Amino acid sequence: MSQEEKTNQQFEQIKEICLEIFTKKMQDYGSAWRILRASSLTDQIFIKAQRIRSIQDKGTQKIDEGIKPEFIGIVNYSVMALVQLELGHASQPDLSADKAKSKYIHYYDMARKLMQDKNHDYGEAWREMRISSLADIILMKLLRIKQIEDNQGKTTISEGIDANYFDIINYAVFALIKLELE
Repeated sequence: MSQEEKTNQQFEQIKEICLEIFTKKMQDYGSAWRILRASSLTDQIFIKAQRIRSIQDKGTQKIDEGIKPEFIGIVNYSVMALVQLELGHASQPDLSADKAKSKYIHYYDMARKLMQDKNHDYGEAWREMRISSLADIILMKLLRIKQIEDNQGKTTISEGIDANYFDIINYAVFALIKLELE
């Protein structure tokens, strides 16, 4: 199996893990997340990334949930944010479980396509990165998103909010591959 095939297989395995959590949470809560503005999702992702960094820096944690669930949350909240960018926030939960799952798969697969294109150019450089660096890059991307949100979505030369969410998904999936599958 080539390295590219291995990465695609691992990306799919992480999708199954993340989608299972997303689906179970949809069963428990429905699409209550649809009322959140994209900026609220950005903040939720930021909290998860900060917790990862804090655990990495301190070397200990007081809550019995490690960094893997936080990276899964980052993937899932980033997908939700992309849905919100597309549909706008709702005043009431308005997505069926099937429609939400379909949107989830659509955006995750778009992130995978971006990963494949970047891996072609960068030669799977992410495999040499530390998980702490992946967390730091996610935090940086979140700060970029917050700045763009504060600028009402306008950029002069940079990619937009959606491109940053796609990158965050990919960096979180890379971290999960390194934690879960290697």
